This record gives sequence, C-alpha cells and structure tokens, in this order.
Amino acid sequence: MEHPKDFPDYRGTMQYYCLECGTTYPIDELYYTCPKCGGVFLLEDTGRSRLTEQKNGAEWRATFDARAATKTTSLRGIFRFYELMAPVLEPEDIVYLGEGNTPIIRASKALEDYAGQPLAYKNDGQNPSASFKDRGMACAFSYLKHLVRKNGWEHVITICASTGDTSAAAALYASYIGEPLKSVVLLPKGKVTAQQLAQPLGSGAQVLEVPGVFDDCMKVVEYLADNYRVALLNSKNAWRILGQESYAYEVAQWYDWDLAGKAVFVPIGNAGNITAIMCGFLKLLDLGVIAELPKIIGVQSAHADPVFNYYRQPAGCRVYEPVTVRPSVAQAAMIGNPVSFPRVRSLASAYEKHGGIFAVVQVCEQEIIEGMLKVNRHGHIACTQGGECFAGLLRAKEIGLLDKDELAILDSTAHALKFIGFQEMYYTDSFPASYEVTPRDELKNAPENLIDSSRKDALDEQAFTREAADNVVAKLGLKSRG
Repeated sequence: MEHPKDFPDYRGTMQYYCLECGTTYPIDELYYTCPKCGGVFLLEDTGRSRLTEQKNGAEWRATFDARAATKTTSLRGIFRFYELMAPVLEPEDIVYLGEGNTPIIRASKALEDYAGQPLAYKNDGQNPSASFKDRGMACAFSYLKHLVRKNGWEHVITICASTGDTSAAAALYASYIGEPLKSVVLLPKGKVTAQQLAQPLGSGAQVLEVPGVFDDCMKVVEYLADNYRVALLNSKNAWRILGQESYAYEVAQWYDWDLAGKAVFVPIGNAGNITAIMCGFLKLLDLGVIAELPKIIGVQSAHADPVFNYYRQPAGCRVYEPVTVRPSVAQAAMIGNPVSFPRVRSLASAYEKHGGIFAVVQVCEQEIIEGMLKVNRHGHIACTQGGECFAGLLRAKEIGLLDKDELAILDSTAHALKFIGFQEMYYTDSFPASYEVTPRDELKNAPENLIDSSRKDALDEQAFTREAADNVVAKLGLKSRG
C-alpha cells in the first residue's frame, strides 16, 4: 500500500503501564491485565516529549484543524489526532468506517430555559454502529490488524461481553476486516434491547447468551482472556481507551480549543469512557493545545452507583466497594464493578492536580427516562444514557456544581432508536416495579386512530379522503382558508 504523502512521520514508543504496581510491558502482544499484580493498564508513549519539541501548541492546533478537511482515509475520523492516539500504526493498519467527528448540537432556548443552564449534546449515536463504542473499536481493531499483519496470524477470535453497544461495534469492525478475524459476543440473556441484539446478529457474529447481568458475562470473558488466546475487546483493552480519547479532542476542537467555562457530563458504566475523556484532555493540556481543563462530571444511576459511592466519601479515607445492580433504563450503565475504576481513580487525581475539577453525581431511574423524553421532545436524539446526563446536569445545578453561565456538554452515547423499547414502556405504563418508574400522563404519547379501517371498503376514495380529512379538522380545530 502506498504511503499517503500527508501521513505523519512521527512514530511513538508505546508501552503498557500498570496503574497498580507501575510495571511496564511491550506492546508486541495483547495484554489486558498486569501479569504481575492483575492491575489494569493504560498505554503511554514514552517518546511523547518529542511532540512538544516538534511543534508548539498553536502549531498542533493548526495541524489538527487542517486534517479535519483531509480525504486521506487513514487520517479521517479519530485518527486525525494520530500523534496522540496510537502512533505506532502504519496507514494500511488503520480501519475507518466513518467513526468520530460526531456533531455537537446546542439545545433549543426552550430546553435551556427549562434546565436553567446553557447546554449542548454531543451525538455519539451518529457513529457507524450508533454508539460511542466505535471510537474505541476503530483503534483496537486497527492495532489488532497491525498485529495480524506483523505476526502472520491465521485465526483470531475476537470476544467481548456487552449490554449491547460493545457487541454491535465489535461485530461491525470484525465483519469489515474479515478473515482471519471471527467475532464472538456474550450477552446477558433478556437484558439487551431487540435493536441491540439485532446488530451483532446482522454483522454475522456468533452470539452467546449468559443468564445474569453484564458483570456475569464479563467474568466469563475475563477468564477466557486470561487462559486462552483470544482478543478481548471490552474496555480492559487499553487500545479501546485510546480510541475513545478522541471524544475529548473533538470537543476541544469544536470550541476552537478554548475550554474555559465548559463542563463535560459523562455517564459512567464500565468507566472506560470517562477514563478516556479525562486522559484526552490531560494530553491536550500537556501538549499546550489547550490552556485549561473543563470540569468533568460523571453521572450514575442509583441502581448502579459504585463510583458515586466512592467519591461521596471524604478524601483520604475512601473505600471502593462493588454494588449489586438493579434494573436500569440506562442499560449500558448497569455495571456494579466497573473494570476501569482504577483508571478513573488515577486519572481523577491527576486531573485535579492539574487544576481540573472532577465530580460524580447520582440520579434516579425516573429522572433518567424522563430526561431522555424531555430532551428528545426538544429536537435531540438522546439515548437513555443521554437522559442520564441531562438528569445529572439538573442534579449538578441543584447542588451548586455549575456556574450560572457555564456551558454543559452532555454525552449522548448512543442513538435514541437503540433504546426505543424503554420509551414504549413509559408510554404504555408497563415498567416492572423493579425499575421504580411511574409514568406521568403529560409525558406519554401514543398514536390516535383517525378513521375505522372498515370505512375504507365502505366508502369510495373521495368520500374516504373527505371523512378522514374532516376528522383531522375536528381533532386539530383547523379553520377554513375561506
């Protein structure tokens, strides 16, 4: 494959770094947890200081801005920030399916008036498989493709546990690359929406169901990754975290690299996304691309809130404990023991040391589902996790975490259509009691029958049209043009 003339010459010197014991490992094979202590990894480029020698902050801003218009496939989407991501890949390694560069949409005046706060949504549901997971998969699969090419592997099983979005993204990217990759996904039986189940099936993945919740599926794939040669694609995979850092880079770029007066809200499930976003902003600060860090506010449901419980304790005497999850409309957040919690703890500390503010708020299920319904009635396409962010904004404002004019940037992690079943449950008042959701009539919506179907055969076409139109006039109170 010809090397594109505008592809960067820079190559990093990357390694796995264990957050528990500090041991480092080379990247010539896949590691998920530290062989020495079992801790989780971040990936670090030990040669990154060379980037500050090459260009100053203004020059890097100009470089990234210029790449936003590139037609070079290997530099589109998340890899326009190549030097900050996985700068060991060659152009032929990079997989691009249209991920990244998702829009940030300012809320309508009516919604801002309701919230009492300026706000915008970043619509990550406009990624190829309709969720933010494509960011991480683009990076993880690009690195996996690199390893396959380098080692001549002939058969590779990719595997993940999922509540829906991870499996959809993993299956999509595996199907695009094809042999020697084969995609296998483990789902909690009966805990995934029909739309999300359809995605890996449609991409040709082998779907295996496990009784229980996501945490049960995760234990199975962790055991497999520890004992068998499989490519694990959950957020234990540090290459996925790298890809998800692109969210932070895009937010900064959209606001012309000025993050003063900004607060970024992120739902916390397995904690990979909030990890990546903090890491991304810290890299931009270190490179001089941004001058200050935005606030980061994580949001958790009361039905799955171990990170909130940790940070509600006084600093210096915090104890982390997993929780048993209860059913949640924010399905991707139904995780009682987030794999990336050690990353959150480490990066939140670094964030605060560099002058940033990090906080976690808790919201209830009623607030989450009604948050989704409210914002979507004002022109958005937020999923239930996006509703969780809106509920988190209202809670943060209530407890004084936000300044009056601070712009809240909310993460809608997936497309609303993935979670349409929960909207239907609200409208039809069919939530099981365990969800603790009581629908309110003023938020319900349902189709209305305009004319009895038997009238279609009883009337000629003109009479049928007139009767149906008369019924519309009566329902809407229309006035004649005459």
